[in-house]
Amino acid sequence: MSITTTFRHMAGSEAVKTYALDKVGKLQKFLRAGMRADVTFSVDGNEHTTEVRIASGAMHLVGSEKSEDMYVSIDRVVDKLESQIRSVNGARVTKKRGGMTAGEFAQQLGGRARG
Repeated sequence: MSITTTFRHMAGSEAVKTYALDKVGKLQKFLRAGMRADVTFSVDGNEHTTEVRIASGAMHLVGSEKSEDMYVSIDRVVDKLESQIRSVNGARVTKKRGGMTAGEFAQQLGGRARG
C-alpha cells in the first residue's frame, strides 16, 4: 500500500495528513490487490477540497469532495470511494455467480409491468 499526499494553495498540516492516511488506508481491506492512492488537498477561499485517486490492480477510482472543513471533506470522499468499491465488487460477484445484471433485471421487471 502506497499513499502520497499533496497540498495545494495551503500550508501542509501533519494532523490533516495523518487523518487522511488513516482513513484512506482503511479502504485497503475492501480491495484484493495492493492499493496505490494519491490524495490532494486544496483550499480556494473558504472551500476545502479533497481529491483521492486509487489504483488497485485493474481498478481505478476517483473521488472528490468540497466543504468548509477539510476533515469533513476527507470523511465524505472516503465514504464515496467505499461506495464505489462496494459497487464494483458487487458487480464482480454477480458476474461470477451467473446472476442478472441490473439492466437485465430492470428489463425483466419492465416487461412484466407492461404485459
